[in-house]
Amino acid sequence: MALKVYRPTSPGRRGMSGSTFEEITKGKPEKSLLLPLKKRAGRNNQGRITVRHRGGGAKRRLRVLDFKRDKIGVPGRVAAIEYDPNRSARIALIYYADGDKRYILAPLGISVGDTIKSGGDAEVKPGNTLPLKLIPSGTLIHNIELIRGRGGQLVRSAGVAAQLMVKEGDYALVRLPSSEMRRIRSDCFATIGQVGNVDHQSIKLGKAGRKRWLGWRPTVRGSAMSPRDHPHGGGEGRSPIGMPGPKTPWGKPALGYRTRKPKASDKMIVKRREK
Repeated sequence: MALKVYRPTSPGRRGMSGSTFEEITKGKPEKSLLLPLKKRAGRNNQGRITVRHRGGGAKRRLRVLDFKRDKIGVPGRVAAIEYDPNRSARIALIYYADGDKRYILAPLGISVGDTIKSGGDAEVKPGNTLPLKLIPSGTLIHNIELIRGRGGQLVRSAGVAAQLMVKEGDYALVRLPSSEMRRIRSDCFATIGQVGNVDHQSIKLGKAGRKRWLGWRPTVRGSAMSPRDHPHGGGEGRSPIGMPGPKTPWGKPALGYRTRKPKASDKMIVKRREK
């Protein structure tokens, strides 16, 4: 993948960049793997906003991805590399030998015509999925399961990869892209290689309208609000926040305040991510 930089024909175009989509080989998606996708605009099942600044954006349809990779022992051929509007990574359309069609995350270096496979007898090469206990130490992996059979939950964004460090009994030690070190059961599956579309992080949107296309609405500063709407609001002219440390709209500390609740899986974390 490469980036294209636009000519500065307007202030919004100045500094704007985007993908060349040169790795895309098929324009229209596979109809049998599409589902309708209703917009939620940041609201929950009660209609209340639980995520602010969401809404609008281009209409999308959901591509059904195979994160489980449970076609054990059945070889598949990469038929196309496609764009997915619902994620940063590219997706690959796989035609399996038994006639089934599925989408998977497209790893870096995979191309049309390549063969992929899942299971213990699969070769250690990009796109193949194996149990962690059969993957050599030091290998880059993605789409990692936390519970066997649930499907890949970790390391699925564009350009990211985890590294299998060492295997200890029933567990494998994996270094995640955040630098967190985590123990994962060695019978869980993971896909070999790095997720493709590595230049995604370098894209500059350039203008506010392009952010709206992605479904993000404007963010109002707390200092521009009234005191009843935000702790930072009020005052004559530009005013300091007037309290020890910035606050959220609900009065909670906004910097350095831990919000993560203890989880049963926390005991698997060997080393926390670095700030």
